[in-house]
Amino acid sequence: MLKKILSISGRPGLYQLVSYGKNMLLVESLNDKRRFPVHSRERVMSLGDISIFTLSEDVPLTQVFENIGKKFDNKAIDNKAYSTPDQLHEFMNGALENWDQDRVHNSDIKKIISWYNILVNAGITDFTAKEEENVEEAKPEEDAK
Repeated sequence: MLKKILSISGRPGLYQLVSYGKNMLLVESLNDKRRFPVHSRERVMSLGDISIFTLSEDVPLTQVFENIGKKFDNKAIDNKAYSTPDQLHEFMNGALENWDQDRVHNSDIKKIISWYNILVNAGITDFTAKEEENVEEAKPEEDAK
């Protein structure tokens, strides 16, 4: 699901991929549902491709969102409750135990909280990668025929 949710550098919020063409993407804002084109020169990142640094191996952002969803019952988080560095670190410890405190900055944690709230307010609370799982499950069935 998060493969089609995009972050666009220089633009606040998150966007859902609607369509794509030769040199541009058509996206829809999750906040106000407004559609507009994004040209190839803009930096666009899919949330499904983002991972968080840990002390052992990187963890996909989807797993972090799942952990946050379990902790907060898939409800929005009060941004003001996590404003100091200590509060942000406490929040991140609850979301991901062995996160790398040297490489994950406070601004990254604030962005995770903000993105989580945008997704929950847009009605997106299932953060698993179902599309990829269905493709993998379909392949063995096709081979068996």
